Amino acid sequence: MRIARTPSEIRRQLKSLRASKSVAFVPTMGCLHAGHLSLIRRAKALADIVVVSIYVNPLQFGPNEDLDSYPRTFDADAKLCAEAGVDFLFNPTTLYPKSGPKITLKADSIPDCLCGRSRPGHFDGVITVVNILFNIVQPDIALFGEKDWQQLTLIRRMTLDLHMAVEVVGGETVREADGLALSSRNRYLTTADRSRAVAISRALYTMQQLARAGECDIEALKHAAIAILTDAGITAEYLDIRNPDSLKRKVTLNNRPARAFIAARVGHARLIDNMPLHQTEDF
Repeated sequence: MRIARTPSEIRRQLKSLRASKSVAFVPTMGCLHAGHLSLIRRAKALADIVVVSIYVNPLQFGPNEDLDSYPRTFDADAKLCAEAGVDFLFNPTTLYPKSGPKITLKADSIPDCLCGRSRPGHFDGVITVVNILFNIVQPDIALFGEKDWQQLTLIRRMTLDLHMAVEVVGGETVREADGLALSSRNRYLTTADRSRAVAISRALYTMQQLARAGECDIEALKHAAIAILTDAGITAEYLDIRNPDSLKRKVTLNNRPARAFIAARVGHARLIDNMPLHQTEDF
């Protein structure tokens, strides 16, 4: 595995290979876990060359968020990447001028709901850095986890609107045995908080099971989920059911595509999760 620290270095390393080989790209902020490794495995199956980036992007952190405390574990991450068969690891110190970027991207509509409500500017920072990374790496395929569904939806929209020659592939959320979605921020949880946090996935599973049993009333589904969260002492920042593509709020299921979303703060960790709601097993 080769490690590049600057845009010019990774470009130089990939230049001679790109003409005859396909490139898959897995952008990360580091603190890698089994969810990231599943994306890497998928990338290896889809392309000849796998590039992983590790960059904690300051533009997507708001005031009083965890930019400074976000876990940085490069040595361990590099070891995991090498063991997983990654070909190139891109770990830039910065991607912006010292004075800050003068030109950034701004997302419209999709960021105004869910995480965008409490994190203004977050998704502008996300699409700006992903656009920069795509320009540097020039991948054929890019992989993102479905746990960050709103981010995945927005990046897909960006590639369509800006006519980018990148196929965006989503990877299924990887979970602990008890259902908790893997996240780099799970390490913020105390033992007691970890026990409570599983209520988030349990609430989503409950909505999923009720939908499969024929429940199509949105408020009834949300009421059942809220009861589970409340029992665990968790107040949701949001609990919503939306169209998986447009992210518009659903009024009823009626055998149409839907996805349930939850964000909640458990102890010092802000956790997000989501699941599809299917009214039939073969939907």
